[in-house]
Amino acid sequence: SPSTTETVAALGALASLVGRSRYCDWPPEVTKLPEVGGYVDPNLEAILALRPDLVVGARGPAGRRIDDTLRARGVATYFPSTESVDDIFAMIRGLGARLHRDADAERVIAGIESRLASIAAATKKVDSPRVLLLFGVQPIVASGPKSFGDEILARAGGRNVVTQGGSYPSLDLEAVVALDPDAIVDAAVAEEHGGQRITKASGGWSRVRAVQNDRVISLADESVLRPGPRVGEGVAILARALHPGLDLR
Repeated sequence: SPSTTETVAALGALASLVGRSRYCDWPPEVTKLPEVGGYVDPNLEAILALRPDLVVGARGPAGRRIDDTLRARGVATYFPSTESVDDIFAMIRGLGARLHRDADAERVIAGIESRLASIAAATKKVDSPRVLLLFGVQPIVASGPKSFGDEILARAGGRNVVTQGGSYPSLDLEAVVALDPDAIVDAAVAEEHGGQRITKASGGWSRVRAVQNDRVISLADESVLRPGPRVGEGVAILARALHPGLDLR
């Protein structure tokens, strides 16, 4: 997964990587590595052909199956949860232990903690807008309570308008109008037609106050919501978008 690949690199163990998912693109050097599929369609034969000692990744749809299969073949695995900042820290420490880079893990975590603390200090001085964070537009899929996106919003100085339901609820446009967000963060970067999706001219969206007030923020950079070692910078990018002119050093 991108988060674990980035963590291996952040720990100074980039040279130990022999393969990646099709979504792993940071640091740029990893794009030269062989691809072995994605979350839904990992290629077991391609993975085994690389003769790995350890396979790491996210708990995707095929996570349990590929985990069990690799372990049965004698390959160690590590598929940690990364649904919160605390989970990210545990993942970094877990990889640090497995790669014998415990000190590097603590260094990376300390850097993230410092960045998050500086953002918290800066956003304390400004009002917190009510925000709708979208992972999908067609259909509408939002960040719900107790999700990673919910926590990132709060750390960036925003308040999630979705306070009930699951972590990633589906909404209809009438529900969005009723939620009446001050701002919409469109993180549905995988869908086509980017900024054309939510505009005053796009159907019912014109009834949403955030759209009327030109407060639709398109996140073209997936790293903002990537649960890995760059999470501090991701929160900073989101904080600047929610609070134009915010002084983040």
